Amino acid sequence: MKKNLIYLFSFLFLLVGLSSFTKSFDSKVKKEKNKQQQDTTKTNKAVSTQEADTAIVYKGKFKPFKNKAHASYYNDKFNGRRTASGKIYDKNKLTAAHKKLPFGSIVRVTNEANGKSVIVEITDRGPFVKGREIDLSRKAFMTITENKNTGRVIATIELLQK
Repeated sequence: MKKNLIYLFSFLFLLVGLSSFTKSFDSKVKKEKNKQQQDTTKTNKAVSTQEADTAIVYKGKFKPFKNKAHASYYNDKFNGRRTASGKIYDKNKLTAAHKKLPFGSIVRVTNEANGKSVIVEITDRGPFVKGREIDLSRKAFMTITENKNTGRVIATIELLQK
């Protein structure tokens, strides 16, 4: 009987210890999340942008970077994975990959066939297919293309000069 009571109290003591550990762990996770959100807000302000309703207004001029560049889009299998810059790739954001442009560069990509353009941020390296200049996120690519069945377009790339 005494042995069973000892086991019961030991078990209860273990449960209490685990619950306090998980509470402290949860509070640490929440603090880290808040810190990351604050860091993201600081970096967004440093890009020299302004929020105007739902659109982002960029200050500066776009300088021609490359004409007749082959632009393609990321495969959906990369969605949710970490990019070379450390950010998580989201196919529903306006981002791109380029072999040499610095991370955080703001680029306007214009489809030469229809004149549609999109402004993206460089967050990754690539494309690693010969002849391709820039990889766009799925949302960015679908913004400038009319033919949803193709995976590449001929585009003009312009770099934002601050």
